[in-house]
Amino acid sequence: MVAAWLSRRAPGWLSPGCRVYAIGDVHGCADRLWALHEQIAEDLQESPVERPLLLHLGDYVDRGPNSADVVRRLAAGPALLGVPMVCLRGNHEQMLLDALEHGSDVGAHWLRNGGDAALKSWGSSGYQSVEEWRAALSAELPFLRGLALHHRVDGYVFVHAGLRPGIMLSQQSEEDLLWIREDFLSHTGPILPDAPGMAVVHGHTPRKWPDCLGQRVGLDTGAVAGGVLTCGVFENQSLRFLTA
Repeated sequence: MVAAWLSRRAPGWLSPGCRVYAIGDVHGCADRLWALHEQIAEDLQESPVERPLLLHLGDYVDRGPNSADVVRRLAAGPALLGVPMVCLRGNHEQMLLDALEHGSDVGAHWLRNGGDAALKSWGSSGYQSVEEWRAALSAELPFLRGLALHHRVDGYVFVHAGLRPGIMLSQQSEEDLLWIREDFLSHTGPILPDAPGMAVVHGHTPRKWPDCLGQRVGLDTGAVAGGVLTCGVFENQSLRFLTA
């Protein structure tokens, strides 16, 4: 199913000529990601813009059936010809990396949170050794290790989970960027003391619809649990959505 929500006023702003396509948590749903990339290409063809950016908010792996295909597609470089691409790290990529670095105890936590499905997509399994996991993922590890924790464009910060209110962006902890929920989600005032007008775009916490509250926009709409995969289209002071 493909749908689109009406435009609305955005909580942040982008300079003229800039448009950001930000995609929420994929979790191995490769077919939906390809469909969304096709929609974005069509959107750009119908309405070209000088400086487009394609941005993924993390959680490419685990739970869904095709983690390996998703990661390989993103690791290969820009998914759309002529459109720069930024890929952020999610907590599930971090769990994967921690499992490969620290071994079986940490790996068991990852497997319980969908890592078993990810390993299967790479032709491996939870019954194999960590060394065999590393070998299966060896080609994609440089991409996974190089994922950024946040990306700032004009009046927006894009991040996987969120930010801790009252802490400057430069002092935010990696744990909060990847894992924070309640303290961020329930906050209604300015988030960053050094940039009180800045809005935050995030994934991590699934909702049935995009979660727009105060100075934040949540784009995890539970694709792996039967929901849609959502892309927020940010331009000037407007916001619209594409879904697959």
